[in-house]
Amino acid sequence: MDSSASGASGGYDAVYAAWRRDPEAYWAEAARGIAWSEAPRRAFDPSLGAYGRWFPGGRLNTCHNALDRHVAAGHGDRPALIHDSPMTGKVETLTYARMLERTAKLAGALAALGVGAGDRVVVYMPMVPEAAIAMLACARLGAVHSVVFGGFAAAELAARIADAQPKVVVAASCGLEPGRVVAYKPLLDAAIAMSPHKPEACLILQRPERPCDLLPGRDRDFREAEATAQPHPCVPVEATDPLYILYTSGTTGKPKGIVRDTGGHAVALHHSMRLIYGLGAGDVFWTASDVGWVVGHSYIVYAPLLAGCTSVLYEGKPVGTPDAGAFWRVCAQHGVKVLFTAPTALRAIKKEDADGKLLRQHDLSKLEALYLAGERCDPDTAIWAGKLLGKPVVDHWWQTETGWPITAGFRGPGLFPLKPGSGGKPSPGWDIVALDEDGKEKPRGEIGNLAARLPLPPAALPTLWNADDRFRESYLRRYPGFYDTSDAGMVDEEGYVWVMGRTDDIINVAGHRLSTGAMEEVLSSHKDVAECAVIGVKDALKGQAPMGLVVLKAGVQRAEAEIAAELVALVRERIGPVAAFKDARVVPRLPKTRSGKILRATMRSIADGENYAVPPTIDDPAILEEMEGALRP
Repeated sequence: MDSSASGASGGYDAVYAAWRRDPEAYWAEAARGIAWSEAPRRAFDPSLGAYGRWFPGGRLNTCHNALDRHVAAGHGDRPALIHDSPMTGKVETLTYARMLERTAKLAGALAALGVGAGDRVVVYMPMVPEAAIAMLACARLGAVHSVVFGGFAAAELAARIADAQPKVVVAASCGLEPGRVVAYKPLLDAAIAMSPHKPEACLILQRPERPCDLLPGRDRDFREAEATAQPHPCVPVEATDPLYILYTSGTTGKPKGIVRDTGGHAVALHHSMRLIYGLGAGDVFWTASDVGWVVGHSYIVYAPLLAGCTSVLYEGKPVGTPDAGAFWRVCAQHGVKVLFTAPTALRAIKKEDADGKLLRQHDLSKLEALYLAGERCDPDTAIWAGKLLGKPVVDHWWQTETGWPITAGFRGPGLFPLKPGSGGKPSPGWDIVALDEDGKEKPRGEIGNLAARLPLPPAALPTLWNADDRFRESYLRRYPGFYDTSDAGMVDEEGYVWVMGRTDDIINVAGHRLSTGAMEEVLSSHKDVAECAVIGVKDALKGQAPMGLVVLKAGVQRAEAEIAAELVALVRERIGPVAAFKDARVVPRLPKTRSGKILRATMRSIADGENYAVPPTIDDPAILEEMEGALRP
């Protein structure tokens, strides 16, 4: 039975009520969409792990569910992956049969290097099909992959190698960025030199744009190893065994290894494709992210293939490859039904093509919806996109830790009315409340610390890699019985969840707790503003004071002082004098991570004159020198 069964009968309220009524029955029904070599004893066992474990006793293989079963069902000629690379000017389509053939052979190559169930493999790759094939090959063997964003600094890669202790590293010779080639091999060599753990072998994909020398005895050519290997069958593993580790930055400086279990992940992600995105077998889904991030793991590689969809893997940017019409070109060329991207990508497009001239050059008749995540989307950008596209624009909220959306709009049972600025309503499995500092639930409509009532649903992290105590300390200790999201926001009277920013983005101005997200909404509504950020900076009188930083749309010629005065007046009008908003500054660009998140905490440290570390995820470190001039008095 298709796991969409419990997600398509009745509207959202009926689906969510069905989960509320009997969570185990709900997820047991969803689990029917997955092929098991051994059925689980039960859906959930509360006696296991930190808060319980999903599908204990079940055995399965994720690669079998993503590839083999579709080919066995006669769908081998269906496109599985479309690799669209404006960086090379090439488009390649791999069918399910071809993906299976290549994945089975790469699994054989890894097995020949000694990789087996439970072993770790670090994947350090750009946006090429081989990245997805490497992930699936690990899953096929029951090995645990840990993908590190391609081009990540050597020290950060070294920290992940040291923690995961991989038997093999799969990497590429280089990655491609607009105007430059990023050599990966020197970074990998430096990382291995730094790490106390040394992998036994490295498989290197040689890209013609910059091939590299291979180290005799350790390095092997990826394509040669794949071509000469024997195909390897799928190895079933326990549902509670790890599928992958994905590292996220930790406050102590040591990265946190988010663990994703095998059974819960397969069930929840397969189920989410119909429930949330309204997609089924054969539909084209494009997630414009990177395989190095959780979004790429979940919705470029695993969920689309588990559901038999066609997934687009894009090696390019929203602007500059070649212009701000790139996303619309990809959607039109490949018949994309749902596009999922980050708000920052939309704002970049809006900055260059606010009137949608480039958009109108493409036939977007097959595109049915646009989904946004990564950071909160300001209402103005969501409304702008909705008007231009004439399609639903659905913001949804989730985290590396959760693996799939906490809140969303749900195309499976039918979209409820959308509220721009809100992340939608909770997905089945998620019970979201706003808590005060003492852990008491706040009334609807009041901002607090967003938390999820335990147990967490399938696919959410069960723990951290080799760090159970750190898991409890990081996520469960502050509010007993809840998972602390570290996001601030509210649940309104109708059950919509509003994420206003990280908890440290709630600033205290003369005793008033104010949301920087609310101020950003106001700034982004100004006709000349392309994107913005508000941070709280030290103030001798009020404790903190808000500072607004705005990037203007292309072609704006007005005086910056005039625009800044209008912005101050706008915040005073919409939020009131309590915001004490008096400082708006125009900047040429904002510092961001490679995934598009604005580095607010780093800007706050610069503005306060504090020492700061250059974040390893930053897109362009040179921008921090620009920000020092813009942020300090």
